[in-house]
Amino acid sequence: MTEILSVMKWPLVACLILPPLLVYFGLHIIRREVIFVDLALAQVATLGACVAILFHFDPHDWQSYAFSIAFTLIGAAIFTLTRMKEHQQVPQEALIGIVYVVAAAGGILLLNNSPHGNEELKQTLVGELLYLQTPEQVFKPFALYAVIGLVHFVFRRKLLAISFESARAEAEGLSIRGWDFLFYALFGIVVTTFVHIGGVLLVFSYLIIPAVCANFLARRLIPMLAIGCAVSTIGSAAGIYCSGLFNWPMGAAIVCVLGGILLLVVLVQKFRRAA
Repeated sequence: MTEILSVMKWPLVACLILPPLLVYFGLHIIRREVIFVDLALAQVATLGACVAILFHFDPHDWQSYAFSIAFTLIGAAIFTLTRMKEHQQVPQEALIGIVYVVAAAGGILLLNNSPHGNEELKQTLVGELLYLQTPEQVFKPFALYAVIGLVHFVFRRKLLAISFESARAEAEGLSIRGWDFLFYALFGIVVTTFVHIGGVLLVFSYLIIPAVCANFLARRLIPMLAIGCAVSTIGSAAGIYCSGLFNWPMGAAIVCVLGGILLLVVLVQKFRRAA
C-alpha cells in the first residue's frame, strides 16, 4: 500500500490542484454551446506536436511544446473568426467538428511513416499522468494556470460578458473578436498543457462533466464553480483510488468515475423535479 501511495502521490496532487481552472473554462464552454472546442484545440495542438516530431524533435522537448502552442494559437484565431451570431445557418459547432477531424487526419498522415507513430498518437489520448513523479512536473503547469487564472480575474467582467451575456457585451461595444481571441488563446494553452499530462479524454472530462453537474444543481457562477470543483476533486480521488485498487489505467478510471457522478446528479435532479 505504501508503494502504491508513493506512485500515486504526484498524479493525485496534479488531479486536485489543476482541474479547477478547467472547471471554470468548462462553465464558459457550456454557456457558449461549443462543447467540443476543447477536443478540437487539443487535436490542433497534437498536430503541432506531430509536425515537431517530423522535424525530429523529441515529444518531451520544449520545441515540441512550442509547436503545439503555435498551432493552438492558430486554432484560437480560427474559432474567433468563425464565431457567429445566433440563428445562423451553419452553427459554430459544425466548424469545430471539421477542424477536429482535419487536424486528426493531418496528424495520422504526418506520423504515417514514423516507426512509433501509433504509440505517439495513442499517448495523446491517455497522457502521462502515471509518470508524474516529481514536484516540478506538477507545479510548473500549476504556476502557468495561476497566471492564466489571474488574467481571467483581472479581465473577468469582459470575459464573463462575452460568454454569459454576449448580447449585452455587443450592445456595450466590447471588442468581441479581440476578447474572444484572448479567451481561446488562454483556453488553448490550458488544454495543450493538460493534454501532455492527462490526455485528450481526461481533459474533455474535466472540462465538461463537472460543469454539466454544476449547471444541473445551481444557476449562479460562484455556486456552479464550487460544485464543479467538488465534483472534479471527488472524481479524481475516487478514480485514482480505484486505479490503484483494481490496477486500472488511471485516466480512464477517473473519466468513468466522473461519468458515474454525472449519472447520480441526473438522477437526483430528476427526483427533485418529481418531488
